[in-house]
Amino acid sequence: MTLHHGAGPRAGIAQAAPVRHTTRQVARVSAAPVRRPASETVAALPADPLARQPRLGGRGSHRLTGRPAVFVLASLIVALLASSAAPTPLYAIYQAHWHFTPITTTVVFGVYAVAVLAGLLTMGKLSDHVGRRPVLLIAITVHASSLVIFATATGVPALLSARVVQGLSTGAALGAIGAAMLDMDRELGTFANAVAPGLGSASGAILSALAVIFLPDPTHLIYLALIGVLILQAAAIAAMRETVSRAPGALASLRPEISLPRALRAPLLTAVPVLFAVWALAGLYGALGTALVHALTGSGDVVLGSLSLTVLAGSAVVATIVLRRASARAVMLFGIAALITGVTVTVTAVGLGSAAGFFAGSAIAGLGFGGGFQGSIRMVVPLAAAHERAGLVSLLYVVSYLGLGVPAVLAGFGVVHGGGLIDTARYYGAAVVALAGLALFGLLKSRPSRAAESPALAQGIR
Repeated sequence: MTLHHGAGPRAGIAQAAPVRHTTRQVARVSAAPVRRPASETVAALPADPLARQPRLGGRGSHRLTGRPAVFVLASLIVALLASSAAPTPLYAIYQAHWHFTPITTTVVFGVYAVAVLAGLLTMGKLSDHVGRRPVLLIAITVHASSLVIFATATGVPALLSARVVQGLSTGAALGAIGAAMLDMDRELGTFANAVAPGLGSASGAILSALAVIFLPDPTHLIYLALIGVLILQAAAIAAMRETVSRAPGALASLRPEISLPRALRAPLLTAVPVLFAVWALAGLYGALGTALVHALTGSGDVVLGSLSLTVLAGSAVVATIVLRRASARAVMLFGIAALITGVTVTVTAVGLGSAAGFFAGSAIAGLGFGGGFQGSIRMVVPLAAAHERAGLVSLLYVVSYLGLGVPAVLAGFGVVHGGGLIDTARYYGAAVVALAGLALFGLLKSRPSRAAESPALAQGIR
């Protein structure tokens, strides 16, 4: 893998051509500091992605770029996933009005995950050919239309339609956003890819629950507010610097294809079980978390019901921030251990009927979610070349959303046709622990990659 530095990947080669210098010129050149490749740099600790970096843009550039652009892109992930979590506290209202079963709730939830998968598989690499900005602007527009469908919904078919449109637009956007953040700032972009999803899920659920209590018409106003946020973000994306040039093959890229460079296969196979496990846990909380809280507390309070997903996702964000300077392998090990511990505590609390134990276990499991997801991303993403970024990020989200959707739908059938809510939660938790154990086995067998272990080294891989 070739290491490049600076704005122009081949600039160093052009400057290396033999030219004549005067003695004074040679002295000036030799006195200049020499930039060494990242492979020759040994860092005691991984670089802090939140540390301020020098600005690379020229004075004449008026486009949004660098770290400000990464923050805008991360906020877009937060908004997209917040809007996907926003219906969770509202399902009880919809269920009371339209009298559907828990299976319908999990199907509405699962349809979204399937639609995200379809968007990722068909449009995940499109931005590598037509540019990041066009894909993002169209995805934001389509996503806003899904919120209009939610706001005007009069039955379950409208909910299903809204979730399909929402999922397709989210899937199309996620690959482009993740790749654009890496284009703008490799270190901060890797960190933002890990922290933004949890922040979006946590904020969407709790804000929607608060809207139920304090807004006069929550099933309409929460979606209209999210549309307003998306309009502001679309304006910021329009002002963002484009990071890739147009390339042929846009139509061919729409053909569903899962391709992975040989160098990325082993680390991805190590990351897949924990990715699937943490997102399967998020799926349980997103689809049935509110029902579990109501069963354990006997309270129908909407905010209390939404706290399960908020606690899980919120502690995931905390873990991602706290562990940002640890090595990818250490983060993954911590995530697996916390996931196994947290889920075990949660399942035990559900069996004992302890709400306090349930929330404590959810907080610990959330630390596992943050560590497992961040460790997976940092183990794989730094190894990808620039032209592989959108496809790789899309593939990671494909695994994640398979874990989010499929088990949640199966859990809905288990609640109605199996042993009920509590038994379903027990079996679900046991499956998550088994997947985490499989991930631990694979991680202990694998050999750590130097590039993935140190973000400081990963910065040199361009």
